[in-house]
Amino acid sequence: MGGDLGPSVVVAGMARSAKINPALHFILHGPQDTLEKLVAKRKPLAGRVAFRDATDVVKMDDKPSQVMRSGKGTSMWSALESVREGEATVAVSCGNTGALMALSMIRLRKLPGVARPAIAVLWPSRNPQGFNIMLDVGADIRADASDLVQYALMGVSYARNGMGLKRPRIGLLNVGTEEHKGRAELKTAHEMIAALADRSQFDFVGFVEGSDIPGDNVDVVVTDGFTGNVALKTGEGTASLIGELLREAFRYTPLSRLASLLALTSLRRLRQRIDPRRVNGGVFLGLNGTVVKSHGAADATGISAAIKLAFELAQSGFSERLAARVALAAQTADEAVSDADQQQQQDKDQEANKA
Repeated sequence: MGGDLGPSVVVAGMARSAKINPALHFILHGPQDTLEKLVAKRKPLAGRVAFRDATDVVKMDDKPSQVMRSGKGTSMWSALESVREGEATVAVSCGNTGALMALSMIRLRKLPGVARPAIAVLWPSRNPQGFNIMLDVGADIRADASDLVQYALMGVSYARNGMGLKRPRIGLLNVGTEEHKGRAELKTAHEMIAALADRSQFDFVGFVEGSDIPGDNVDVVVTDGFTGNVALKTGEGTASLIGELLREAFRYTPLSRLASLLALTSLRRLRQRIDPRRVNGGVFLGLNGTVVKSHGAADATGISAAIKLAFELAQSGFSERLAARVALAAQTADEAVSDADQQQQQDKDQEANKA
């Protein structure tokens, strides 16, 4: 209910998904009278939608702290409650990101060992799987070294269970690939992630740059939420700009319009590859339940893409597998932190003895 384009677009996206996938069923949360009328117009949804009446709506400009105190009657709260009670397998929302994360942590709770959940997105890339995973892209703008290590381990789990990669390659986003560059927490995280690679069965390629996000050098890009969100919005804007410039170029002269007709198939393929709507959907990692966050301004195509992602995660048993992986990863990370602390203390003791 809280998306930029309203519930009609959400229902249209549901109808697209339902037409393609007969295994899908939906629970819609919001003002029931309004939603029933919208669903009645979509034949693919006949008999496949249940309703949960919720009169209040979380608006885009609502503060998460306010929603946490007074959001119980909202459609967002109701949707998360469905996942909490096991009635739904995945919650999909295109509402207020901060409020969704805050309510998700209240209703679903964090997995044991997770300090801060992260939002992971799929980014079109040159890799064989067609996408790279990047996290965090906005769950929390802060991230210390231990947070970045947890993001890396959750990214490994997502890559294995969501994309079928047995030994994912992990990169830590920085201003350069040299080990001496970057903030102190990045250098510490670099050492800790490298120490975990063999035990957690992933390959750590070290520091990567922004140009590696769509490349084939890594499968998972780890960064803080501030940097990740800026990169995400920049990528979406650039993809839209390229599309507009191509349309302008092919409309410029009669000859260019003819060329566009001859290249129509190739242009459609390119548009699908760079269209951010087709990879719409960020997954909240680190919670006792799966939540997919759609872009607030998503159209029917974008909503359908988010639903497809949610279905694939549900079908793979992603939530249960992630919980098991995170529990093991948290234990491994704690051991690594403890080893690092012990090593630092030993170094200090040696320096003191020399003095």
